[in-house]
Amino acid sequence: MLVMDGAEPVAARTLDVGPGGMSAVVAEPVPAGKQGKVLFELFYEGSAHIIEARTAVSHCIFSSAGFKVGLTFMKLDMAVSSAISKFMR
Repeated sequence: MLVMDGAEPVAARTLDVGPGGMSAVVAEPVPAGKQGKVLFELFYEGSAHIIEARTAVSHCIFSSAGFKVGLTFMKLDMAVSSAISKFMR
């Protein structure tokens, strides 16, 4: 789920996650530079974990599945950073 500041939550499908950000597909375009938060699920250590992180939109391009949004993480706390590292192993 993607929740941009001042906007309603929108469904998002995660494509890729890394230590600095992630990409997702949404139904409507999101302007570059817009800030908000993302909530997504990571599976590691045998169970699913809900991750919440502040993000900024780096780019948004049209794709066959909707709009591909590049999100840069902003000031990740240690728990989220650790969860992403565990997921990437």
